[in-house]
Amino acid sequence: MIVRMWRGQAKASNADAYERFVTSRVFTELPALEGHRGAYLLKRSIGEEVEFIAVTLWESRDAIRKFAGDSIDHAVVEPEARAVLSSFDDFVRHFELAYGDCPAPQDR
Repeated sequence: MIVRMWRGQAKASNADAYERFVTSRVFTELPALEGHRGAYLLKRSIGEEVEFIAVTLWESRDAIRKFAGDSIDHAVVEPEARAVLSSFDDFVRHFELAYGDCPAPQDR
C-alpha cells in the first residue's frame, strides 16, 4: 500500500470552506478510482491559520496515476482549493505503508 501525503494551509476564516470542498467533493470521487483504498484529512490550528494534511491510500503507484497523471509527485490542487488556501505544497510525498492497525473511521 502506498500512502500519499500533501500539505496546505488556510486562514482560519477559510478553513471550513477548504475542509468542506475536500471532504464533500474530492474525497467522495476517489473511491470510484480503481486502487484507491482510503482518505483522511488532518488539521491543526497554527495561530490565525489552519494547516491541513491530506492523506490518501492507494494500492500501487499505478493506481495513483489514475488520479494524478504521470507526474505523481506533483500535487493536484483544484482551483476551488487554491481559492481558499493561503499556501500549499506543489509536491506530494509517497510512503510505503510499513504497518497499519486502524479501525475504519466513523462517519461524522
